[in-house]
Amino acid sequence: MPVVEVTTDPTPRGSGLLLGLAGLAVLAIGLAALQTGNFVATQFDRAAWLGWLTLAVAVLGFGLLLAAAWRELSGLFALRRVDRLRSALASRDAHRIHAAARGWAATLPEAATLVPAIDAANDPDAILALLRAGPIAAMRARSDALGRAAAFQTAAGIAATPAPALVVLLVAWRGLRLVRQVAALHGMRPGLFGTLGLLRRTMIAASLVGASEAAINAAAHAVLSNPLLSHALGDMAGAGVAARRMILLARATAAACSPFAPARDPDTTA
Repeated sequence: MPVVEVTTDPTPRGSGLLLGLAGLAVLAIGLAALQTGNFVATQFDRAAWLGWLTLAVAVLGFGLLLAAAWRELSGLFALRRVDRLRSALASRDAHRIHAAARGWAATLPEAATLVPAIDAANDPDAILALLRAGPIAAMRARSDALGRAAAFQTAAGIAATPAPALVVLLVAWRGLRLVRQVAALHGMRPGLFGTLGLLRRTMIAASLVGASEAAINAAAHAVLSNPLLSHALGDMAGAGVAARRMILLARATAAACSPFAPARDPDTTA
């Protein structure tokens, strides 16, 4: 009996929902643009100054919409760039590692000294070690500082907030702002959808960063041992939990934005 070989197309295809949403977006924007163009033409028939004013309003409005859409897409593209950079640095191809490391280093403030050092290193392992000991360690330290500042502000805010509902809003707002601060530290400016995607990655990275219990507890204890907070908080356990979560959130976000995957970076759980 002949064997029928079943072949599958390895090329990924967009889902029907995404195609449908894209079609609705094209129809909405296209029809709105056509309707606006007809309205502008009608205004020109009434008076030239009225037509130019209507055209300026339409251009400004559509320009702001396109700028917002581009900002959202840029945030999503930044997450994709992190994936490509991780894939390149995790490969064993010396040329690919050198090109990826050099391209990323060129975007950093310390590019003037880091790029020549990468060019001088002829070993991929030396390049990776240079990145870990240099910009990655510096970004991790600055992320920890942002986490400690957020923990201090959250604990102080909890002490001054009487309503539990306001405490929830305070912690959520400060946590979201912390995620965006750490992302900006890594050169990312995520919009709404980019922030949601980054939060998903952060939750995945948190399971790996959460192994550093001692370091996170020590950092939270250092925040809560401030004389002003210790006097105001007393034995409030919720403030300690919130402070610890802010520090963990900062480290998890840094791991999600890092060009080294959390599982591959031995210093992530340090």
